Amino acid sequence: MRTSPAKLLILIAILLVIVVELRTVLAFFDVELTVLQGIAVGIVGIALLLVWAFSPLFSESDQ
Repeated sequence: MRTSPAKLLILIAILLVIVVELRTVLAFFDVELTVLQGIAVGIVGIALLLVWAFSPLFSESDQ
């Protein structure tokens, strides 16, 4: 695991804040992002974060 569970929880919380604020920023540019689309972006972001966090660490000495 690349990070501790506590850091992972904090990263997920920060990612959710970014997704919510992204909707606000896009609204200033007349880009509509529905709540469902925001949820989808959040789920994809969390999934990518989890894949990154649980992927094994490889160093040059492991090869």
